[in-house]
Amino acid sequence: MESSLDLKQELHRLVDAANAQNIQIRAIGGLAVNIHDKKRHPLFIREYADLDFCIPLKQRRQFEAFMPEAGYSPHKQFNVLNGDVRQIYYHNPTEMKVDIFVGYFEMCHKIPFEDRLTADPVTIPLAELFLSKAQIVELNRKDAFDLTSILLNNQTGMGDNETINLSILAQLGSADWGLYKTTSLNLDKLETMMNSGEIPLESGDKTLVVSRINDIRRTFAEMPKPIAWQLRDRVGTRVKWYLEVEEVQR
Repeated sequence: MESSLDLKQELHRLVDAANAQNIQIRAIGGLAVNIHDKKRHPLFIREYADLDFCIPLKQRRQFEAFMPEAGYSPHKQFNVLNGDVRQIYYHNPTEMKVDIFVGYFEMCHKIPFEDRLTADPVTIPLAELFLSKAQIVELNRKDAFDLTSILLNNQTGMGDNETINLSILAQLGSADWGLYKTTSLNLDKLETMMNSGEIPLESGDKTLVVSRINDIRRTFAEMPKPIAWQLRDRVGTRVKWYLEVEEVQR
């Protein structure tokens, strides 16, 4: 791939071009996290290799017509087999890959967003963006840093505007014990990594992140827990609670 393509600029170009046709596409992934890094903390500076977006299922056909106009070619075989849930495109000049999630995001756990994409003008809403990283069972250093960036740069509260919406975390955690469990385990991991210096935040920043972690823990403690959730909680981690993630081959 040529290095001449400015990915952040291209991300905004695609969102703006889609908006002009009333197509909702919103960024997900590391670059979406970077867009919300208001403090521009040096700890979170890294390279990005590709783009990831979410689109609503109801706009799938419009989107499929839009991408060739925008300069992208579909991965035809993959899109034919998976197009109602996930699609892949390649930027024509550079072959940069674009991953598209349709209607919901699913890796280790499923995160719906079909009717939530207008909550933020560029990325998926912060609650779902947080969960898209927190749902990773085998959390690596890069994803841990992305989670920390989201928590450092954005308040917790009941709205969506530059806010991690706690009511959405409660709604999705209450509906899916596995998502709640993996998120809770990863919050514990983040706190351990900050305490050990593996995520080397200054004292004030660390205190702020931990306070937001505790807001999310409190939200989970207080959210409604249906009977099915309670029964699954009794089984706990003795039975696998997540999906295995398969890598998509080009």
